[in-house]
Amino acid sequence: MLLLSDPHFKRFRLTTLGQFSAVRRRLFSFFFLGALFSGVFYGIIHQENWFSLPRNSFNDWLLLIFLYPLLSVLPQELIFRTYFFHRYKRIMPRKNLRIVVSATVFALAHVVYANWVAVGLAFLGGLLFSFTYAQSRSTIVCVIEHSLWGLWMFTLGIGSSLDSGALS
Repeated sequence: MLLLSDPHFKRFRLTTLGQFSAVRRRLFSFFFLGALFSGVFYGIIHQENWFSLPRNSFNDWLLLIFLYPLLSVLPQELIFRTYFFHRYKRIMPRKNLRIVVSATVFALAHVVYANWVAVGLAFLGGLLFSFTYAQSRSTIVCVIEHSLWGLWMFTLGIGSSLDSGALS
């Protein structure tokens, strides 16, 4: 509501792909390489937990695929990227500073999971998603990227560190 009631907010950022062409190649190639590396690495160090959610709770995994982007990713991107970048542009005119502070605040929001894996991954993801928002200026593009990474982490088995235990 704060964004929609602000006459200075460019509402098209909520529904447009913005400068998707500027980030598309990096987004998908980085995801592909990161997914490949993380899949192999996690499979080596946690073989017993590798792909545990789709193997053990296939219906929960399918539900997660549909609900996670809408109920978790979209609100997070609205708060930590769209609102944050709009609200603090005057205080932090340098994009690089907003990227780092946004990632830090995003990571701190994950302290509630009481483990450093969630905080560390949230900081790295926050850097990536903030950088994407700064380049694309599109909430939808960030939702796509955040959803890809989040769903991959849950699918891979790291989700037990990233949720409250409901699907573990």
